[in-house]
Amino acid sequence: MKINLPVTGKPRIEMLPLIDIVFLLLVVFIYSMLSMSVHRGLSVTLPESAVADIEKQNPVSVTVKGKNDIYVDDLRVSLADLPQRLISGRKKETIPGVLLFAEESVSYQTLFTVLDQITLAGIHDISLQAELKK
Repeated sequence: MKINLPVTGKPRIEMLPLIDIVFLLLVVFIYSMLSMSVHRGLSVTLPESAVADIEKQNPVSVTVKGKNDIYVDDLRVSLADLPQRLISGRKKETIPGVLLFAEESVSYQTLFTVLDQITLAGIHDISLQAELKK
């Protein structure tokens, strides 16, 4: 005796749940990449700018806090030793530039003195960092 089973359609893959999963994975990867970005500068109160841009390279960061507090990445250096420290860093790897972080309270003269010392090290690609205005 033969049993007639109802004819069913071809199996198909639902696309909407698949697209949801792909977008969820994309968001997870984006957030994980953002959390892995390297921020070697110290915490300072930066001035605000309407056109502040985020650096995507991995340059050396120089931080100026107060009149005599100067840091290369997170290592404190004196103003006289700043060019030598940057030159020794250049011998190890090619420095694409310097990110210069300076507190709002740093005087214009102190900022230009630090800029002169960075230029003496042979680095001419200097980016002044600022907070984006809210």
